[in-house]
Amino acid sequence: MTNGWADLQNAKVFLIEGSNAAENHVMAMKWIRKAQEKGAKVIHVDPRFNRTSSIADVFARIRPGSDIAFLSAVINHVLQKRLYDEAYVKLHTNALLVSKDEFGFDEGVFSGYDHEKHKYDNASWGYELDAARKPVKAKDLDDPRCVFSKLKQHFARYTPEVAEQISGVPAKQVVEIAELYANNRPGTILYALGMTQHTVGIQNIRCYGILQMLLGNIGVAGGGVNALRGEPNVQGACDMSVLHGYMFGYLNYPEHAHTTFKDWTKANGSFRAKMTANGLKAWFGENATPENEFGWAWLPKKSAKKDYSIYGILDAAYAGQMKVLWALGQNPMVTNPNLSYVHDALSKLDMLVVQELWETETAAFWQRPGTDPKAIQTEVLLLPAAYFMEKEGTITGSGRMVQWRHAAVKPPGQAKTDIEIIDAVYRKVRGLYAGSADPKDAPLAKAAWDYRAESLAEDVLKEINGRVHRDVTLPDGKVLKAGDMVGGIGQLQADGSTSSGVWLYAGVFAGGKNLSKRRDSSDKSGIGFYKDFAWSWPGNMKILYNRASCDANGKPWPGTIPIIAWDETEKKWKGKDTPDVPDATKGPDTPEGQRAFRMNAEGLGRLMAAPYKSFKEAKDELPIDSSYVPKDGPFPEHYEPVESPVANVMHPKVQTNPCLKYPRVKAKQPIGTSKDFPYVLMTSSIAEHWCAGSTTRNVPWLNELFPEPVIELPEKLAAKLTIRSGDKVKVTSARGDVTVKAVVTKRMQVMKIAGQEVPVVWMPYNWGFKGLSTGPSTNYLTIDAVDPGAGTQETKACLVDVARVEEAVASR
Repeated sequence: MTNGWADLQNAKVFLIEGSNAAENHVMAMKWIRKAQEKGAKVIHVDPRFNRTSSIADVFARIRPGSDIAFLSAVINHVLQKRLYDEAYVKLHTNALLVSKDEFGFDEGVFSGYDHEKHKYDNASWGYELDAARKPVKAKDLDDPRCVFSKLKQHFARYTPEVAEQISGVPAKQVVEIAELYANNRPGTILYALGMTQHTVGIQNIRCYGILQMLLGNIGVAGGGVNALRGEPNVQGACDMSVLHGYMFGYLNYPEHAHTTFKDWTKANGSFRAKMTANGLKAWFGENATPENEFGWAWLPKKSAKKDYSIYGILDAAYAGQMKVLWALGQNPMVTNPNLSYVHDALSKLDMLVVQELWETETAAFWQRPGTDPKAIQTEVLLLPAAYFMEKEGTITGSGRMVQWRHAAVKPPGQAKTDIEIIDAVYRKVRGLYAGSADPKDAPLAKAAWDYRAESLAEDVLKEINGRVHRDVTLPDGKVLKAGDMVGGIGQLQADGSTSSGVWLYAGVFAGGKNLSKRRDSSDKSGIGFYKDFAWSWPGNMKILYNRASCDANGKPWPGTIPIIAWDETEKKWKGKDTPDVPDATKGPDTPEGQRAFRMNAEGLGRLMAAPYKSFKEAKDELPIDSSYVPKDGPFPEHYEPVESPVANVMHPKVQTNPCLKYPRVKAKQPIGTSKDFPYVLMTSSIAEHWCAGSTTRNVPWLNELFPEPVIELPEKLAAKLTIRSGDKVKVTSARGDVTVKAVVTKRMQVMKIAGQEVPVVWMPYNWGFKGLSTGPSTNYLTIDAVDPGAGTQETKACLVDVARVEEAVASR
């Protein structure tokens, strides 16, 4: 979340799309309700009418997989009717920067596309640069070469009528939503997996960023783009580099071409190199020095041609290229799509290690109904792990708040906490390789691994925060003493004199105090910041990009809630929040004081995601920073799901994301067509069961509330198929079939898309063959095509057929 849970109360309008917050993120509703009490409006966009829809002022039913078409029409309306915040757009975004003349878009693809490789050369997406290697700036937004003009041109094709044709949202309602959202500022956007689990997931979220920047809703109280994470510590897991493409703190993981640290710095910039050096210093301690590039050679380098996501892992297992898989707290035999393929891939492993509370479907995959255990040679080890109430440590929630949790009880039997298991395995493996002269074994010997058993979790948090390794004198004259805890990101050095396991967390242990343990619930800000309750990264900041809440002179924009401002008397940025500026002493009259989006190389919000590297001097070899560019385009564009009942209205010759490569394994990844599978299936979780259901399906009273999986059918479709609620139906896709009970409901509808009727059905995915409540897994039906950048699966849109197999009989 760019903002935070409590800040939701400051919004005047909510756009909730891709989330059923009322059921799956109940804490959000506490603050949404507070905002509603003050007159805030709620817009809910979803294929299914659910509990969130019931509290909305406007509910718009949308076809799964068509969000970009709808949002693009909203963006276009904002542009055409000049509803955007012109002053904000000019000052804080790249709207005025001049694009290259060779940039273009034609027949569904951007310039630079290689049809054989399904890949872009993005050089033509960049800016025109001056002699100092800085982007050329247009005089006004009407310059046809500037980003703003390119933006208007791109989105002009998405009229409300086109959006209706693709998404099913009526044109009049598209306009109503655009007007309601644009004319009630600040507005905030909430989303969850309903927006990310698509083959255009990244570009779905890009639409949100563009809309919010146009309206001046980024960096302000009550604004932002707020991801509602699927589990309590998903944010923390991502921060710690669980995402396959990143190291600690979202630093790009090195590829095989980055044989030296300098090679990596050329691609990523010296700012991120400093943070990487601090991370490596935390990993390798005194063994990491400037002379050996902080142990860079000890980092394994990934191949740029390989897929390291869970889907690449399963593909490698199926191909016999992976021998051992260790699954920690994950149950892919329920949560992954195309489960028959998952089962076949696990069957090819030599060993599967599962670290879990229960014997889950993954641990017992060889027991799957219909499977002959004798035919599976995979050895399975089940490591008994502790539940969250049985272990201490931090979690980082959606709002970036790092909170310490104390253990309530001890783990039962032989169960151990995850950190104890990892620690024990590492120490054992290091012992087995002791004395090895093989260079590939060096990381085991060189790692700094000296955590104490009695304070294991807190010792790790101290390493994450960072230490001073030798005395450091800061520019303001303050001296950091060797052995001290680092007090914040600004204290980190590039020369090895400091360390920080995750640079974003520098300061969580400032002054030697574990700030994640703080529990002062008083709101001294008066606007929901709660600065003394736990600690938020970075620097206990509550609203990211909050420099954008001010104008060019450092004063809050008129009509906004003041967060920070430049204090001319004290010559520093100050306010209710930690100022999000490179240097709090650099005022609006300096380049540093105008970098509202300082994590981008331009220092600006990026309406167009152009490739760009910033340099201090034109002659410099190494850049300061490098901006991220999506693989599939600098602007969002509507592409149909891999399995779709309709042709792509925007460009029939390019039906799906052009950067998508699917199927990856032809024999195991069939693609269904609407001829055989005429209905669109969307899936989601439910309030009563959590994700794979491994825990909640072992709780009797939750099973009573929702005892088995079902399929929700529109009344019109049910009448056509002569299906009544309670009937058992067979749901079939190109990948498999399941039999479940039907629920005939007005919550789902037959939609009118591109002139034809498209029935949409819904199923929860939380069941499997283990636990107290068992049932067929919906993910035997879903497709494992993924977003080419994020690697998120398209579980929100695939094609199925439905047929009744057993009529319901009323019990007496």
